[in-house]
Amino acid sequence: MENDIKTTEDQNEVTEVAASLPTDKVATSSDRPKRSFSNDKRPDRRPRKDARVKPEFDQRILDIRRVTRVAAGGRRFSFSVALVVGNKKGSVGVATGKAGDTALAIEKAYKAAKKKAILLNLTKHMSLPHEVYAKFKSARVEIMPAKGKGVVSGSAVRDVIELAGIRDVNSKLRSPTKNKLNIARATIKALAELKKINK
Repeated sequence: MENDIKTTEDQNEVTEVAASLPTDKVATSSDRPKRSFSNDKRPDRRPRKDARVKPEFDQRILDIRRVTRVAAGGRRFSFSVALVVGNKKGSVGVATGKAGDTALAIEKAYKAAKKKAILLNLTKHMSLPHEVYAKFKSARVEIMPAKGKGVVSGSAVRDVIELAGIRDVNSKLRSPTKNKLNIARATIKALAELKKINK
């Protein structure tokens, strides 16, 4: 009996102590605000990336070479890049760039090609008004209009023609050279004849 009385008294004391504690600082699970997991209201915590601005000219790399220069301390290596740039609206250019790093060489070539870009005199259907032929060093290129046949050409000629935005043409390499830079420059020289003839 005495043990039962002590237990009852202890329980009463615990209840009184709990009642005396401040209840405003104790938050139950029912009092907590419910989080909304809706996709519409969830804040986007990812950093926003600025939309990339599309460059004015597209580019295609024709050739990348590692070149060597002999200096007093030994050999110095650098990279030479040849590329074509064009806006597919009748403007195209070819240039080279050289630097110790590939990315820097590409950037140099891109800037030089943009500076050397020429505007072609094409028809309203973005084709050639007549046949053209040009020779640059060992490369000889002939380009002819071919209505309804698309672009029928290869090697660096195709890269130049596609970046210039020319359609329905047929090209022929009249030389056995495999030098893509010379072929591209011969193509640019041939296309520049359009501008001279139609003045």
